[in-house]
Amino acid sequence: MRVQRVLMPDSDAESWTVLGDDHVPVAPIERYLSYLSAVEKSPNTVKAYARDLKDWFAYLGGRGLRWQAVALEDVAGFVAWLRLPPLAREGKVVVLPSVDHHCAESSVNRKLAALSSFCEFHARHGVPLGGLMVTMRPAGRRGRGSSYKPFLEHIAKSRPQKARTIRLRQPVRRPSVLSAEDAQTILDACEHLRDRLLFALLLDTGLRIGEALGLRHEDITLAERQVSVIPRPNANRVRAKAGRSRDVPASAELMRLYADYLNREYGALDSDYVFVNLWGRPLTYSATYDLVIRLRRRTGIDFEPHQFRHTYATWLLRKGAGMESVKELLGHASITTTIDTYGHLTVEDARRTLEAAGWFNGREVQL
Repeated sequence: MRVQRVLMPDSDAESWTVLGDDHVPVAPIERYLSYLSAVEKSPNTVKAYARDLKDWFAYLGGRGLRWQAVALEDVAGFVAWLRLPPLAREGKVVVLPSVDHHCAESSVNRKLAALSSFCEFHARHGVPLGGLMVTMRPAGRRGRGSSYKPFLEHIAKSRPQKARTIRLRQPVRRPSVLSAEDAQTILDACEHLRDRLLFALLLDTGLRIGEALGLRHEDITLAERQVSVIPRPNANRVRAKAGRSRDVPASAELMRLYADYLNREYGALDSDYVFVNLWGRPLTYSATYDLVIRLRRRTGIDFEPHQFRHTYATWLLRKGAGMESVKELLGHASITTTIDTYGHLTVEDARRTLEAAGWFNGREVQL
């Protein structure tokens, strides 16, 4: 089985499907992925779900199970199968107890989420899978995955709530943040103004890399020092996450860097896009990650573009910006995402907060 990219006829629209060993689309997966495309889910989302469901059907095929008649025990077996290395899944090697799991908890939970959505879709069409992945739990019991309770939650506290029947507990990981020294080193290692502008933009505005690569010149307002993020189709197939547009304030220094880039490097290139290659075509994900690899070698810093976004958000919170403001600037659909990702304090952050509050000075009780 393999995941196959699909281009829609008479359109630049992109989607994905899963082909069986007979090179024919796997019908139940195809129906579900077609539904996702019809409701305008991101091609990246469709691709991720296609990969996850390919694993599910590969697991079922290896055990002679029918997808319409699986039990919860089969899902548990799927989780154990995912944790094995690929060769061990095929029975070609024996895995020692000391070997690390192949799939991280977060990856397994993502695949289970895709499977849950797949089952709910087919349950609505009469396939008896409705209770396979989702159960109802008593009201008032919240999982530990979220630290945020929605407004007026108490009104519905007597209602049973949906919960996934199987979910692995994930370790809490704080987002990886660049130090000011490392961020400066990366910027200074850029050989072209275009590259320096790209990473400076990520640091100064917190944009996602896809949002940055999809920027048009009309999205940058020099006089108002503002960058607009607008979800739209892009020729380089990058995407801003679905949702409303947003405007992000930018620094005067970033605007000067943008003007220098236009005057000294962009020149007479004919393109609507801000970040382009030598032929005026918009920069792609692959070209950007080639640049990241070169900068890693040059600086010795093992970084990812998304770390600039984490750094932006963390620095804002450390300087006293409210969580709601950070949510709007980052373009999160829910403040729960912002709180769960950035609602953390390091020991150094906590010490600065206590010092600012005078906790270590003028105590009434001597220790």
